[in-house]
Amino acid sequence: MKFKKLALALALAGIAVPAAHATNGYFQPGFSVKSVGMGGVGIAFPQDALAAAMNPAGMALIGDRVDFGVSLFRPVRNATYSSPMGSMTFDGNDQQNFIIPEFGVNKMLTPDLSLGISVYGNGGLNTGYDTLNSGTQGAQCQNPMVYQRFGGSPSACMATPAGQLGAFGIGPMGVDLQQLFISPTIAYKINADNSIGLAINIVHQSFRANGLQAFAGLSTNPASFAAPGHSSSNGVGFRIGWIGHMTPTLTLGATYQPKTHMGKFGAYSGLFANGGQFDIPANYGVGFAWKATPALTIAGDATRIEYGGVPAISNPSDCAFMGTCQLGSSNGGGFGWQSINVYKLGMAYQVNPALTVRAGWNHGDQPIPSSQALVNVIAPGVVQDHLTLGATYAVSDRMELSFDYVHALKKTVTGTALSQGWAISMYQDVVGVSIGYKY
Repeated sequence: MKFKKLALALALAGIAVPAAHATNGYFQPGFSVKSVGMGGVGIAFPQDALAAAMNPAGMALIGDRVDFGVSLFRPVRNATYSSPMGSMTFDGNDQQNFIIPEFGVNKMLTPDLSLGISVYGNGGLNTGYDTLNSGTQGAQCQNPMVYQRFGGSPSACMATPAGQLGAFGIGPMGVDLQQLFISPTIAYKINADNSIGLAINIVHQSFRANGLQAFAGLSTNPASFAAPGHSSSNGVGFRIGWIGHMTPTLTLGATYQPKTHMGKFGAYSGLFANGGQFDIPANYGVGFAWKATPALTIAGDATRIEYGGVPAISNPSDCAFMGTCQLGSSNGGGFGWQSINVYKLGMAYQVNPALTVRAGWNHGDQPIPSSQALVNVIAPGVVQDHLTLGATYAVSDRMELSFDYVHALKKTVTGTALSQGWAISMYQDVVGVSIGYKY
């Protein structure tokens, strides 16, 4: 079955993952409701059948189970442009709520060997700067790129004939990036203390951009710069992992996922570097889990996301604005993101045999330099700190219900150099629920 058909089948089953606005750059802060309730930890502390998303070795340690969860994301994205002629704040929340499902199943084929599959959203980006009172000239100034094109002058923008405004992107402006991972996983207990795992990542992604016509002249292929709808691409990669019990109370883990090479977004070959290439960055990390008391577990992860290894993500946009490169070329401008480190710390406390409560903190480096604020009006993944809560209640010996809550603290990046005058900001709230069944 082709990847696109597989993704469609999962969508019809209610499992496919729509767009989100994740907050470790564009990666999710964690995978599974249990993990997210602890700040996203999971490299050394597997808790459910989504463990393969963080460390496939964990699937050998969770037993026979099925997990299904759903999270409600509500990101708030804004951009402000200030000039001597005044300032205007743009609301990028054309779509406010995002429903993100997740699914996993695991089976122990022998006491030491497991086979499973995890289905989840790796992350995403979404902005929508909608026009107000569509059809009026002044409404077009609600497109931040049009407004900036007229030097931050509302009167100049509103006085320009609509026909001329059309050349600079009449209508809403924004992007929509979605990434779906389907990860069949095999994991094996080498001995009583060590497990290894391999997940094959089958990836389907889609992307849409609109309202960017003001920059089409900077492209190698203006006709494939701002398509009217989504373009998709597919790829295959893998993740490997190890978990080892060092002492009866201390567990360590490590995981590595190389860059996933994806097919090109054909409809956006004039936008992304190398003719529409948008690979998924390499990422890797280490983690620990310490059973401080029989009831209390403290866990932490340190991970690295190599945004700098993907030209479409990391190439600075300045060269296109300065005329030293063209969008869509092999060295074309991108979002200008930097590779980041992410640190996660969480705790789980078993109040009684039925109830476990969780809390956590997640901090990531800033991926967007101040010099790249302008282009990232459409991708303001600037959030760095998350505070999380969670709990699980065992309804029976086999069934449990879990929930999490995340507040991503507001962060603002103020532009410098060619981005002078721009300030982009975001914060986010997430609520998730899941059901787990042991069989």
